Order: sequence, then C-alpha cells, then structure tokens
Amino acid sequence: MMSLWRLKPALTSLLQASAASQHAFAGISPLFSRTMATLNQMHRQGKPKLPPNSVGATFGKPQMKAVILKTLIRKPKKPNSANRKCARVRLSNGKEAVAFIPGEGHNLQEHNVVLVQGGRTQDLPGVKLVVVRGKYDCAHVVMKKQ
Repeated sequence: MMSLWRLKPALTSLLQASAASQHAFAGISPLFSRTMATLNQMHRQGKPKLPPNSVGATFGKPQMKAVILKTLIRKPKKPNSANRKCARVRLSNGKEAVAFIPGEGHNLQEHNVVLVQGGRTQDLPGVKLVVVRGKYDCAHVVMKKQ
C-alpha cells in the first residue's frame, strides 16, 4: 500500500496531462474519434455496399483462346515512336478486344486461332492482352541469322 502513495504524484500529473490533451483536441475531435452511427442513419443509408471485384482483361482466367478478326498496326503514345503490331480478336467468351503481338515479325492473319494472356502494353492505350507465341496458329519468334 505504501508504494501506491509514493506513485500518487506521478499518477496525478499523468492524469492532468491527458485531460489537458483532450481539451487541446476539443475543436477537432471528429477527426480523432467517431461516434457510432445512429439507427436512423443506418436505416437511411442502408447496408454498406462492398466494391465490386475487378476482373482483368481475361475475365479472371490466366489465358483465353481467341480468333483473329483483323491485324492492325498501332502507333504508341507521345514520347515513343514505332509501329506496334496488334490484332483485333474475338475471345472464347464472345467479347472482342485488341491484343498485342510481341516479337519481330509474325504469321498471323484473319481466322487464325491464338492464345491470349493478360498483360498491358504500356504505350498502347486500350491494349490489355498479349498473344502467346508458339501456341496454336501463332509461330515462335524466328531467330535472325548472323
């Protein structure tokens, strides 16, 4: 019991400091402590809605089969300058998209079947798919002879 009486001055100063800090934040208390919503507020706002799960370019699948509708040449965004080879494809779920064809040269034409995977091409706006080389009708990248 004696030790508690020795701690009394320290405890009182601690309590006074915490009371002073509460008065210091009295003007901006909504930032630091929020009260629970009332029943009326909860009734007006309804159930809290969860944000929808965003699906990627391949709609949650790692790769998708696609049929080429048309081969295109796209120009990249501002600082870059090139002719990027792309293809308009119809995915196996019926949706149409633009896919980038990587590597130098390709053998793709209309009605070819390709495998596409998600992968955004940074300097081509709206191109979020990449054709997988060496699968179905898309040939491997041919090595140059030295």
